[in-house]
Amino acid sequence: MWNLDLYARLDMADAWAILAPINWYNCTSNLKLMFDRLVCMNGGNPDEETIGHKDPQKAMALEHTDQWKEMSVNHLEGRTAAFFCYGDDGGDELGSDGRPKILKHKNYFNPEEEPFENDRLAYQPLVWQCRYGGVEVPDHLWTYHLIGKNKKYSDTQAEDMVKEDTFMQGFNTWVKDFECFVMKKGKVKPGKHRAYRYKPPSHILANVKDGINYFKMMVGKAPESSSPNIQEELGLNKDATWHPKKGEGEKLRDE
Repeated sequence: MWNLDLYARLDMADAWAILAPINWYNCTSNLKLMFDRLVCMNGGNPDEETIGHKDPQKAMALEHTDQWKEMSVNHLEGRTAAFFCYGDDGGDELGSDGRPKILKHKNYFNPEEEPFENDRLAYQPLVWQCRYGGVEVPDHLWTYHLIGKNKKYSDTQAEDMVKEDTFMQGFNTWVKDFECFVMKKGKVKPGKHRAYRYKPPSHILANVKDGINYFKMMVGKAPESSSPNIQEELGLNKDATWHPKKGEGEKLRDE
């Protein structure tokens, strides 16, 4: 996110236009990961010095202070987000009964119980994350459009999309509605804490401390009263190991 300057770009923008496919009844993984990183949308800490860059004990203690109440605001509140979702309703994979043609256990899949009456709801988690953080998502700018119905996936690429009149008409209408809404709403006043022009401090000392804590965790010496320390005392985990990168399956095979 920082490497691509996405925080600053989202901060500077008055509105976001999000165009993405529906993959397996859900939003795309990359887009979900981006939204997962938008902690700042929902009141993230704007001053990493207050937690020693990423000291979990300091971060947990900060949440219980009046300072945190002053710092924790919806940093991107007031902006607009619009979602243009599209999918192929299974393309050419479904049979006349609404089930996948190659499915052997037909009773495992009941087309009457598919999760969405309106496929735009596949993006509901992202829409509600926006609204939760004060980012406006107008209902008419959250749409779903069908592309490549009864076609093979290889025949529904970008060069094929532009040939589907109904799909392109829906896209053009969405773009015009988005433009009109943003123009009428006007500029959005920047928040108190800005990602734009933010210069992160040096983390050399913090990274050294983090490395020391990492080593202590390996040998079962988590900081006293820390969450890992308490969990270890309660027998909730067995994180202490000289081989933290070794998978559990590999460990079992070595026994």
